[in-house]
This record gives sequence, C-alpha cells and structure tokens, in this order.
Amino acid sequence: MRAFYLVPLALALAACSPRIPESGVADYNSYVKGATVSPTGTTPSTSFSPDAAAAAIDSAGTGVSTAPLSATGTASDAALFDPNRPRGDAPSTITADSGEMQYATAGLSDEQSFAAVTSRETIEDDKARIAANRAQYVVIQPTDIPQRPDNTGADIVKYALATTNPVGAQLYDRPSFYLVNLKTACQKFTSPDFAQQAFLAKGGPAKDPKGLDPDGDGFACDWDPTPLRNALK
Repeated sequence: MRAFYLVPLALALAACSPRIPESGVADYNSYVKGATVSPTGTTPSTSFSPDAAAAAIDSAGTGVSTAPLSATGTASDAALFDPNRPRGDAPSTITADSGEMQYATAGLSDEQSFAAVTSRETIEDDKARIAANRAQYVVIQPTDIPQRPDNTGADIVKYALATTNPVGAQLYDRPSFYLVNLKTACQKFTSPDFAQQAFLAKGGPAKDPKGLDPDGDGFACDWDPTPLRNALK
C-alpha cells in the first residue's frame, strides 16, 4: 500500500526538476560547473586580439593630459620641456653631449674641458703664471748642526758625520766573553739613539763594557748613522 503512494510522488518531482540542455552532460551539477558566463551574459573569447588591446589602450588614454609634471605635481612648468630634445620631454636645463644628458650647472668647474679652457686661456698665460710662482720660491740653505742647549751627553750627530764605515763592518776589537747579557743589554733603552749616547759615554767606540756593540762597528743597538750622513748630501 505504501509503495502505491511513493510512485506518483517520484513522478511529480521528476517533472519539477530543470531540464538539462542538450550539451552531452549527463549530470546537471557538472553542467553548471562547466558553464562560464561573462558579466554581460555572453561567453568571453579565449583568443587574444592585438587590435582590440591597442584600441582599449587608446580609449583609456583619451582625455588624459600628457604634459610633464613639475616637482609639485602640476603641469605649470610645461614650458621647460621641449619635445624635440634627443630624449623626449627632457627639461631645457639639460644639455646633450655625445648622446648623454648632462646638467648645465654654472657652478661646476670646466677645467677638464680642453675646448672650454682654450677659449679663455693661452700658452702665454701659462708661462706668466709659472714665472710668478717661481718668483715666490724661497731656497733655504743648510746651516750648521745645532748644539745641545745644555751640552750634556755624547753628540751622536757629530759622531755619525765623523764616521764612514758601513753598519756591520768591524773596526774595533771586542772581548770573546761579556759579563752582561747581550740579548737584554739594548732592552734598557727606549731608542737606538739613547743606546748610542750611552755607548759613547761609557768608552765607545773603542770600548764596550755594556755589551751594546758586540760586532765592533762602533754603532750600538741597531743604531744607523746613514740618515744623518745623507742629510748633508
């Protein structure tokens, strides 16, 4: 009895369901998912048209001002721009040199430009400038070596100029054995000059009781008289 009522109900529901177009899709939900409708109700074209794209760009630019904007965002200084310049709408304050843009600023030096310098300078001007500089030269002649104010200590400058032997050339006999440590003897002095002064004050160069000149060249603790000798050359 219950089956008798169900059969008419199923037929009624089938009559109310939407009819699927003849698209070859058996399921209505699959048909809805596959259908693509544009906002205007037409199916969009999947092919690209260059002519249509160009027309769209032209129509979008219609009515838009092409005048260049200033720093404030306005086109009030459009007169500064010349469309015939090598690179389009370049400001008139820019000059073209070999195809490259450069700002023509009066504050920059043009001394590196041969054409600019030769237009206002001559060889005679250079000669006069050189002669004026040479006239201001001051030649200072060498004088005698100054003496120590208090005349204390050995004069290592005078000693350096009185010697001619190179560093390391032995002139004086030295003992085969020293009573002092040769490795630490020179470490007591803050500079070779002070070591040379102490060496001369203690009997050098003939004697070397402090072990400051073990090679016997007359120069203590790596002291070199060469710079003082060259000062008079």
